[in-house]
Amino acid sequence: MKRCAPAVQWSMTETTPTQTPSAQSTPTETAQVLPGKLQEIVTLFRSAPKALRLQALLEYSKKLPPLPEKYAEHPEFMQPVPECASPFFLVTEAQGDGVAMYFKVPEEAPTVRGYAGILAEGLAGASREQILNIPDQFYMDMGLSELITPMRLRGMGAILMRLKNQVREETLS
Repeated sequence: MKRCAPAVQWSMTETTPTQTPSAQSTPTETAQVLPGKLQEIVTLFRSAPKALRLQALLEYSKKLPPLPEKYAEHPEFMQPVPECASPFFLVTEAQGDGVAMYFKVPEEAPTVRGYAGILAEGLAGASREQILNIPDQFYMDMGLSELITPMRLRGMGAILMRLKNQVREETLS
């Protein structure tokens, strides 16, 4: 195991840093519980300069898959996330050991739509257990607090909480 320099440095292979930053989850701790694709996205954002992080978030807003016809025609089957400043709806469906998730977010809300795009891509193919084990504030490791308001960040936390609640309910059914 490689030793860290005096300043805290993180390696994907290390399990603990030589210095303990804060009580919140550390990038290494987060890496241990995030599904692979989501971890790649978090690492990409964390390593990118501020201007590129915003651009990447906006790109993910364009990548959000369209709703399946059954939800586009019947949005009442989707759960609202009232904690979001923008209208945000989500629904999950069991698919074997995994979960399909669908998000309805207006194009006029590109940052929140970008977060939905990150979840859609980063959690595609993830198991229920992997989704339930995602740290509640994993998105803070992405450096988004420098880009968006605290109110939007709270909305992101609410989205993940409701997503995990739906997955948990499906697991119990």
